[in-house]
Amino acid sequence: MKVLKFGGSSVANPDSLSHVIHILEKESQCTVVVSALGGVTDLLMDALYQAVQQDNSYTQLFQELEIRHLALIKAFIPIQKQSGLISFLKTELNHLETLLEGVFMLQEITPKATAKISCFGEILSNKIIAEILKEHQLDVRYLDARELIVSGEQNGRQLIHWDITKEQINSAYKSNTSQITLVPGFVARNLDGETTTLGRGGSDFTASILASVLSAESLEIWTDVSGMYTAHPQMVSQASPIQHLSYLEAMELSHFGAKVIYPPTLQPLVEKNIPVWIKNTFACDEAGTLINKEGSPANGEVVKGISHIDQVSLVNLEGSGMVGIPGFSKRLFEALSREKINVIMITQASSEHSICIGLRSQDAENARLTIDEEFAFEISLRKVEPAKVENNMVNVAIVGDHMKNHQGISGKMFSTLGNNNVNIRAIAQGASERNISIIISEKDTRKALNSLHETFFETNIKVLNLFIIGVGNVGSKLLEQIQQQKEYLETNLLLRIRVIAIANSRTMLMSNNGIDLTQWEYQLDLGETSNRDAFFNHAKNLNLRNSIFVDNTANASVSKEYNRYLATNIGVVTCNKIACADAFEKYHQLKKTARKFSSPFLFETNVGAGLPVIDTLSNLIASGDQIVKIQAVLSGSLNFVFNTFKENDTFKDIVLQAQTEGYTEPDPKIDLSGIDVARKILILARESGLKIELEDIENTSFLPKACLETTDNDSFFASLEEHKAHFNTLLESATKNNARLKYVAQLENGKAKVGLHEIPQGHNFYHLEGSDNIILFFTKRYSQQPLIVKGAGAGAAVTASGIFGDIIRIGKR
Repeated sequence: MKVLKFGGSSVANPDSLSHVIHILEKESQCTVVVSALGGVTDLLMDALYQAVQQDNSYTQLFQELEIRHLALIKAFIPIQKQSGLISFLKTELNHLETLLEGVFMLQEITPKATAKISCFGEILSNKIIAEILKEHQLDVRYLDARELIVSGEQNGRQLIHWDITKEQINSAYKSNTSQITLVPGFVARNLDGETTTLGRGGSDFTASILASVLSAESLEIWTDVSGMYTAHPQMVSQASPIQHLSYLEAMELSHFGAKVIYPPTLQPLVEKNIPVWIKNTFACDEAGTLINKEGSPANGEVVKGISHIDQVSLVNLEGSGMVGIPGFSKRLFEALSREKINVIMITQASSEHSICIGLRSQDAENARLTIDEEFAFEISLRKVEPAKVENNMVNVAIVGDHMKNHQGISGKMFSTLGNNNVNIRAIAQGASERNISIIISEKDTRKALNSLHETFFETNIKVLNLFIIGVGNVGSKLLEQIQQQKEYLETNLLLRIRVIAIANSRTMLMSNNGIDLTQWEYQLDLGETSNRDAFFNHAKNLNLRNSIFVDNTANASVSKEYNRYLATNIGVVTCNKIACADAFEKYHQLKKTARKFSSPFLFETNVGAGLPVIDTLSNLIASGDQIVKIQAVLSGSLNFVFNTFKENDTFKDIVLQAQTEGYTEPDPKIDLSGIDVARKILILARESGLKIELEDIENTSFLPKACLETTDNDSFFASLEEHKAHFNTLLESATKNNARLKYVAQLENGKAKVGLHEIPQGHNFYHLEGSDNIILFFTKRYSQQPLIVKGAGAGAAVTASGIFGDIIRIGKR
């Protein structure tokens, strides 16, 4: 014989009850325990509270209960047979009304009244469901749980009188031949015959008691989820059902907040090794979770699940007077026990200087007062500090029977949280090593759960969350490349990239779970007004692991945002070279913040668009090489301009062409003035270890002074036209010398300079075509022939690919 328990969601309405009937039609002989209709117990307790407060709104309860139970009667019982059940319903509701009126008049709640009122949902639902099952030609008998289970109270907890309970259950089942025995959950009686309840998770406990006494072949708990999950599915979207757990693993997970099953449910089943199945009423063919003595084999998954308890507080007792003095812990826990304060977690340093406990936030203030009262004498002598309370905490635990046999589990847990800037406030691990428990800030809950789940259960896929500012030429290409490579990244690099927010100078589009990149332009047009503070706060408040801020602009004010992102453990990827070319102290501060908060800060595209220039330089230095000299053509824009500029062309038209084809900055004077190249060689100098400012770089401009003094693009192009003879002279001189014009940057002996040069034949720069860049690294190791990096150095697509490369590099860390 099996015992089946159906939760409130399984019988909440006619549609869900139909699923229950379908399941029971397949059973041969079983006992069925049913909870109150979903939400009814909460309604009853709300009404009880309203009544004692003399709030007349409690009377609305009766109409709600009548509507919900009548819905079941009318859906399943023929109209000519409804009168008896409707009469029963009205009689019970009248009785309930009398009880609540008494509470209303007396303004007092007694334990007896609470028990009688809170169990009305189970009594109503089971009587009605019994008749509905009979109407479906099922052989059903109804047993009142109060005739079977006897409980008593000790220290505020309900304890079962097992001898009497066993005797009554065995007597009731002695000559049972019915296909289904229906028993209401949650409700019991005491030795005096008065109604009591079994407390939180009481219906599960009812089913467990029956299964144990009857030596059932199994207990099936039918709910609205397909088993116990690897993490809370509403917090971790990738959470999945656990196939197999041991009793002890299930107890640990349920203790730490997994509400599918409650710890007392398993205790009566352990001795007889009665397996428990957690199944989904609405997906009865899904496997669910099996819980038994053995659990899964040792070669299975080491960590079985991640659970958490929210609304936790930390209370810390510390002082030099505690060191080496016996009895402090005893007094502490005895004082808390007297106040019926439950301790969730305990940790104490080996120095004995402090004891830290985790408990429910609702008990925190009482605990503080109790502790201060207990140790008032020691506090007065300043041997002990008054108890300190930290609120807004969460207790997170990873659970698994076989964790003790595997090295590095705790290290993996702590490094995962550390890499995501989640600070651990307290740690506890028992000698059994079945769980590792930590206390963290409530604001980090979602990030911590997802990070740990990704580490222990999703090793195949790492999720990156992007917050992108700038969707012009480069930004739109980046989004296009991300969408195009989505499948490849997941299949080959095990990376999933989600774009969480997008902004331009006018509007912004923000989501919690990712933007559809096939619709982003349309959605962004309909977005809210762009606001960088709101954009940052959205990223900060979501607190997603592996978050990256991507700057595709050339905007100075956007570059000032980096520090606060890095300080919030949000990585920064940028093609905007203003930040790294700003004052050295600001550059140094960004690098320092990135290191302090373990936040990636990548800016490869600052120098060579998609070329691995900074990466190559970093690898040379990291491997112990020394930079002697760097020579480079670092402006794809200027290289395009001078490669395209021929005898019959006007310089202005070539610059316009470069701007139109996306090779220059929106303000082409930035490129042509040499300031852009100066910033690039500055960044390389700093990455080489030099403390150097932009003003220290010698910039020999080829532009006439009048061109440099223009204030907008129109006047700039007009000035180029006006001075076309100057540019023609530059070209003629190079042609005459059988040379080519290249804008060259050089770093040597701690000095940097940029300027236009005539490059003779045979030089590495001479055959540099189109918009290509080239960088020559002369080092101690590469002293005769330089290490050369060469390729496309401008254009939206290659710059976007460089940014994309930095994002992927973060993902592969």
